[in-house]
Amino acid sequence: MPPTGGKRDSLPPVLVKAVPDDSATNVRSNRITLEFNEYVQLQNLQQQLVVTPVPAVQPIIESKLKEVTIRLKDSLKPNTTYAISLGNALQDINENNPINNFTYVFSTGPAIDSGKISGRLVIAENGKADSTLVVVLHSNLSDTALQKLRPPYFARVNKEGFFSFRFLAPGTYNIFGLRDQDGGLKFDSPSEMIAFLDRPVNVSAASEPVKLYAYTEKDTATRTYRSVAPKVSRDKNDRRLRFQNNLDNGTLDILGPLQLRFENRPTRFDTSKLILTDTLFRRIAGSRVSVDSNTATIQAKWEPGQYYLLLAEKGMADDSLGNGILRNDTLRFSAKKDADYGSLSIRLANLDTSRRPVLLFYGGDQLKRTLRLNSSRIIIPKILPGDYELRVLLDTNGNGIWDPGEYRKRIQPEIVVPRKQKLNIRANWDNEVEIDLQEVINQG
Repeated sequence: MPPTGGKRDSLPPVLVKAVPDDSATNVRSNRITLEFNEYVQLQNLQQQLVVTPVPAVQPIIESKLKEVTIRLKDSLKPNTTYAISLGNALQDINENNPINNFTYVFSTGPAIDSGKISGRLVIAENGKADSTLVVVLHSNLSDTALQKLRPPYFARVNKEGFFSFRFLAPGTYNIFGLRDQDGGLKFDSPSEMIAFLDRPVNVSAASEPVKLYAYTEKDTATRTYRSVAPKVSRDKNDRRLRFQNNLDNGTLDILGPLQLRFENRPTRFDTSKLILTDTLFRRIAGSRVSVDSNTATIQAKWEPGQYYLLLAEKGMADDSLGNGILRNDTLRFSAKKDADYGSLSIRLANLDTSRRPVLLFYGGDQLKRTLRLNSSRIIIPKILPGDYELRVLLDTNGNGIWDPGEYRKRIQPEIVVPRKQKLNIRANWDNEVEIDLQEVINQG
């Protein structure tokens, strides 16, 4: 039999020599040589490289055999601690074992700076982490520094949203989070995500971990619960005004309206030609039709298990492209039965109504239901079965929806905290759940 080759190498490379030495002081050289105990390579370096203070020109970093060379293109600043983090990019060649969070440090002065700041950055609207975000520190405390100046320090966040700064010079810093789309480390586009701390942090004093909440400015924010009909390919000679509905296999959730979402926004809509009837074509008393943007909403007192007809008459609507309702059409559907739903009893502990908590029910990425929490015991007689992610919105302005912040006015976004445990609702079943609101808020 051929030899097996021995045990698999599972050890990362080991630094055996550095010129200048790691953590050296009074350094004058712009060239750094790192020697390892085995052949090494650099993988996805640009996505993981962090150099502080942030250079005007990125250094040139190359690997060859057992060596990595770093050439700093900027002139070295006096009495400054430099940190070069390669993340997990430095690996051995045979088995791709990385050196986790490899960082090389030196100082042009007589000592290595030891300031630290750590914390967590999450998206305010859902309380979740996003590893594409970065955190920046500004020693210039002016209001416009974030828009005009490159920061001296930045750090990447990990998949849980945690970040850490080390080797900081003593002083006071403003802290920001960014989705840095263009690599400039500035807030120079209103569509970029931003987070900010209300107060500067002095790294010379012991400080608690900071918490940042990222959001997109109000004018550019896109709410995840807005429904828009998807574009579909079609024959150029097809002049029908196409629409989709919110039925579930031909059945309607009786807890909400029937909706028709049009591919293109209608420029004319005659609501008198959209008629709701029973199966004998008798109009449903009290039914109402309204149109908003590209959606027609039909509201009625739905009877469980009842069958309905929705009549769309010729000429009901058309759009700017000349598409219209070219002939009479009928949509047949039924309302869900009582047995298609479950009931839900919610017991709340540590309810603080002064924070105006709202419970959000999410199915996937879609907001399915909202519930104001104003009593320690809440019963929902009907709720659709399925798995729900529960999130708690701290509704500062009391309007029932999440609102982003505004950096120029120093308005923080409203906070949403997800509950770690999912909720499973079974049909035709009395479901129960206990929620400790303070525990949920603390874990966020």
